[in-house]
Amino acid sequence: MVRTGLMNSGLDVMCASVSMAMMFGEAQAVIAMRTLGMAGFWPLAPDEHKRMWAEKAEAALRSGYAVSHALASGRSPAAVTLAAVHPLRRRTRANLRRLSGAKGR
Repeated sequence: MVRTGLMNSGLDVMCASVSMAMMFGEAQAVIAMRTLGMAGFWPLAPDEHKRMWAEKAEAALRSGYAVSHALASGRSPAAVTLAAVHPLRRRTRANLRRLSGAKGR
């Protein structure tokens, strides 16, 4: 959730920090599962190597759009950071669920 104004700036910083930390943790787990899958120790879809490259471009594009919109709206730096991280985190969270087999989380 992106907030605006100076009153919520501290909360924006905290939310952005937590969101980034979660994204980094999820990304590390996804990297580990994909590495294990390429070595034959984790089940992967046959097109996983293509998917992991294609999704990066889409996530970067969505992140850039969110940053542009947040900047044009005059949001705080923390809110802009949170807007940038949100599309990336959606992708890492979805990858983690898909690769781990967790359906309902």
